[in-house]
Amino acid sequence: MNINLHIERLILDGVDIVPAQQHLLQSIVASELARMLAEGGLSPSLAQGTNLSRVSANGIQINEGNKPAQLGKQIAQSVYGGIGDE
Repeated sequence: MNINLHIERLILDGVDIVPAQQHLLQSIVASELARMLAEGGLSPSLAQGTNLSRVSANGIQINEGNKPAQLGKQIAQSVYGGIGDE
């Protein structure tokens, strides 16, 4: 099965990521989400193919000490919660 996922915009209200770390955060979200989809797949309702204008995701806990890698994994897990087969 091929899965094509395009995230046009990811809104992080109240999160201050310095510009030098934005690309790292984006890469971590993409790689972690790809890993989770490869291991767990899509929810049955999405597996037949669809185009979603938005996905509701669970909130995440953000601390001042969050590093881009940790934050990226939390974001990916939250997004996967909205599309994955869990």
